[in-house]
Amino acid sequence: MNTEHYHALPELIPEHLLERLRALSPAQLCDGMQSLGIPRNGCMDASLMPLDESKVMLGTAYTVDTEDGDNFPIHVAIYQGQPGYVLVVAGKAYPGRAYIGDLMAGAAEAVGLSGLVIDGCVRDKLGLARLSIPVYAKGIMQRSPAKQGPGKINSPVTCAGVEVAPGDLVFGDYDGVTVVPRARLEEVLQASEKKNAYETQRRAVIDEYARCRASGEPLPPLAPAWVTELLEGR
Repeated sequence: MNTEHYHALPELIPEHLLERLRALSPAQLCDGMQSLGIPRNGCMDASLMPLDESKVMLGTAYTVDTEDGDNFPIHVAIYQGQPGYVLVVAGKAYPGRAYIGDLMAGAAEAVGLSGLVIDGCVRDKLGLARLSIPVYAKGIMQRSPAKQGPGKINSPVTCAGVEVAPGDLVFGDYDGVTVVPRARLEEVLQASEKKNAYETQRRAVIDEYARCRASGEPLPPLAPAWVTELLEGR
């Protein structure tokens, strides 16, 4: 079979960067990218959601480009996978067939993948939920996949509205999936850590306000400074 469109796995994102990311959230990464003017802030479509909201997905992207419910290249990609990678499937949001079920996801879990992102439908919802691997999809469809091939593996794709290159950072939780371009990961991290520090400070202000209100003490200012500044400027 012609495999000219099947490329090798990208380099994994270093562990010291993943450690910093674990202290953040996909939403904070979006905020960091917004401050840097990155298109769509790295946010995948709102319709792409986790099958299990309790699972968190973090890893290095490797990609499949396919369409019309064809999962042959997804099989090939899963079996060449390794721990630390998230398989991002650009399935063009095809609604007519499932791209994967619990057997394929079980194989991905056995390989050690950190997650599956499917721009399209999956099936075997309960079986998928029993696995430890996080799975994100746009819907459930019981009709079986097609198997045609060849598709593309580890080429740049557009998945759920976001451009994804092999080697990018993929981070998902109960809010959805965020993708950070690898070349901008350090600056996005710095901007997101700044937002995290701001949110920590805001929580302390809110908690203090609530404490003062409960104890009958004079109430401190609650609104953020930027709100007051905007009001005064009107």
